[in-house]
Amino acid sequence: MTLKKIIRELKKWRAHATTLLSLYIPPGRPISDVVNLLRQELAITENIKLKQTRDAVQWALSAAIERLSMIREIPKNGLVVFAGTNKDTGDDIVLVFSPPDPVPVYFYRTDKEFHTEFLEPMVEESDVYGIIIIERDEATIGLLKPSGVLVLDEIEWFIPGKHHKGGQSQRRFDRIIEQMVEEFYKHVAEKANNYFLPLVESGKLKGVIIAGPGYAKQDFLKEADNLDYRIRNLIIGEPIDVAYQGIVGLREVVTKARDILSKQRFVEVLNTFEEFKLHIAKDDGYVVYGEKDVEEALRSGAVEKLLICEDHPEFEKLEKLSSEGGARLIVITSSVDEYQWFKDTFHCLAAITRYPISM
Repeated sequence: MTLKKIIRELKKWRAHATTLLSLYIPPGRPISDVVNLLRQELAITENIKLKQTRDAVQWALSAAIERLSMIREIPKNGLVVFAGTNKDTGDDIVLVFSPPDPVPVYFYRTDKEFHTEFLEPMVEESDVYGIIIIERDEATIGLLKPSGVLVLDEIEWFIPGKHHKGGQSQRRFDRIIEQMVEEFYKHVAEKANNYFLPLVESGKLKGVIIAGPGYAKQDFLKEADNLDYRIRNLIIGEPIDVAYQGIVGLREVVTKARDILSKQRFVEVLNTFEEFKLHIAKDDGYVVYGEKDVEEALRSGAVEKLLICEDHPEFEKLEKLSSEGGARLIVITSSVDEYQWFKDTFHCLAAITRYPISM
């Protein structure tokens, strides 16, 4: 089973109390230390008053301890452990594996759901674009990932305003200001190198977009000669005019760069939603929703694009039908702005068809 499918399966689990165990063990951590910590936690569970909750937590901890006691040392990428029971169905799960990338942190928690947030970047970052929004005294460095945009850094720099005394004093002061701006550009470039080069070296960074107001973005590319050549070689398209910094600015970049990013998965989701809404507004018969009708359209080969939330309970079955029917699978993650609207209105499932269908 792929990591993506493991995460999807884990997200289906829910408990009425904090009984589902998630454990992340980074490389280099002695296995004996971890087992001892879990045994201490097991002893503390005697204080849990509700018997059903106590039994479930004890089962999860005992299962984790039993599995970890069989392992002699932590693998080079660390270990991840998930254990828990579903009292409603009688199902239980114990999952122990070493992920494809190093575990970044030691993390232990029992909760009403499994914590997969440390695994998700290992899947999401296989197709990312870097974004640099630059002004003379402010910058944002971010990533466009398949699940959405992420701010990596927001940088502010003190640059004095114009000097108004005139003459030689003004020229000298202007040169000092320009030197300060150049230093700022070099600082941003160094930051970008630190964030982007590991992604370049792992083959995950597919492109870089430069954006900002006015001429600052062109000046940045001229003055920041320390921006690594491998990052420069990945710059796509012309610099983009945007008015904002931060997360708002990153979203503005994505909106304005849709043409050059059309194959990026997150942008494809945004474009598909626009198409979906247009068909709904026109009421032209190109939209199908409701599990029964969508499944029937998939089986008949009528679906062009299947829109489905990543946590839909029938995801794997519908994914298979989508593949068999030649439909394009559009996975809606919770980071997409329209996620809640789509979930509330269409119950996480709808389709755009190849031709009008009467419902």
